[in-house]
Amino acid sequence: MNIFDYTIPKEGEEFATLFQDKDIKISRIVSSDKLEKKLYIQDKDEFVVVLEGEAQLDIDGKIVNLRKGEYIFIKAKTPHYMLWSASGTLWLAIYF
Repeated sequence: MNIFDYTIPKEGEEFATLFQDKDIKISRIVSSDKLEKKLYIQDKDEFVVVLEGEAQLDIDGKIVNLRKGEYIFIKAKTPHYMLWSASGTLWLAIYF
């Protein structure tokens, strides 16, 4: 599998699990520029890096802008939303 071999969804986000075992999950996420406001409150910590594109998140009330090459750590149970993204924004997310 090639992480850069993907199709941009017409709306929302597309998730693909690249690896998973009992303690870790690694996902590729591809975002469109048409997003619905969806609240995420995950049970695991999340480290996410933008591989292509850019996006804006609301992480527990704090606005965070991310561009290609930038990353963020989101602690488990922290409420967060995707506010917007450029079409084709590519993420690598690690949940642990």
